[in-house]
Amino acid sequence: MSNLFEPYVIRDMVIRNRFMRSATTSAYAEEDGTVNDPIIRVYERLSKGEVGLIVKGHLYVTDNGKAHKGMAGISNDKHIPGLRKLTDAVHKHGGRIVAQINHAGVVYQPDRAGPSVYSEGDWTAREMTINEIESTIEAYSDAAERAMQSGFDGVQIHGAHGYLISQFLSSLSNTRTDKWGGSLENRMRFLNEVYDEVRGRIGNDPVLIKINSDDFSQGFTVDDSVKVAKNLRDKGIDLIEVSGGGRGEQKELRPRAKSTDPDLSELAFGGHAAKIREASKPTPMALVYGFSKLETMQKAVDSDLIDMISLSRPYIREPDLVKNLKAGQTEATCIRCDGCRAAFGNAIMTCVLE
Repeated sequence: MSNLFEPYVIRDMVIRNRFMRSATTSAYAEEDGTVNDPIIRVYERLSKGEVGLIVKGHLYVTDNGKAHKGMAGISNDKHIPGLRKLTDAVHKHGGRIVAQINHAGVVYQPDRAGPSVYSEGDWTAREMTINEIESTIEAYSDAAERAMQSGFDGVQIHGAHGYLISQFLSSLSNTRTDKWGGSLENRMRFLNEVYDEVRGRIGNDPVLIKINSDDFSQGFTVDDSVKVAKNLRDKGIDLIEVSGGGRGEQKELRPRAKSTDPDLSELAFGGHAAKIREASKPTPMALVYGFSKLETMQKAVDSDLIDMISLSRPYIREPDLVKNLKAGQTEATCIRCDGCRAAFGNAIMTCVLE
């Protein structure tokens, strides 16, 4: 039996345990995207609570890639001092932290632009030009370099949840007929070039990715995700974090991602994760969404489903969760009521039951 509380290594990055804090945005940065002291204290508390690997909530790589009010940025050198203060606070308590870099694509409200003309509800996004695509790829690599200058231990490319990379991967939001669209191989081109540029810029430092196991639409399915994961493995990605949900999501399709193993029934994407794992071995893999019981976490690692336990909401209620589990607590106290989401955009997300 593996010990979840013993060190784990990703590339040359030694992590003190198998616990990962999935990127969780706070909507609490200054207007210019700089982080402030209240959110830095949140990350410091997570590190004090002995979370092994923390992923900083998404950082916009260009000013027109901002997903929401209060999102922090990494699009300009002015963002570096605040981010350096944040990484110092995490490192002081033995944690590791990577920067999640992202572009909103069609979610950016002042000028919605994505792979193709795309409509959702009462809005329509325009198609990005070739020049915009190429400059955005460069912006990801610039952001990755700033991340290392800010003291991060690596970067995570955000390729999930219906943001720009996820939009390029989906045949629903990417209907281009040039080299950036059409076949899955072409729809992967944007992600591949982002990865290549980021890797070329930061060298041997860890490069991670968060991808959807399924958009739960017809645009990007688990079969597509398996092919993307295998492609990333071959390119040398250092860890794949599996999640789910993208543009055009149909909630009723979510059950198709669950595991048939009753011991893993609490994992929303456990079944899909097994298929992705098989295709991407031996690349390290993490899974988010659903972990609550320590016995499930142990089973997921012991059965070789994943290598890292990734959580988000449980840490909002219980930043000391890893310490508590290590001391004998058997499960997270978070009841997944989603009340923390109600505060999004107004304050740092907090547990409403406290």
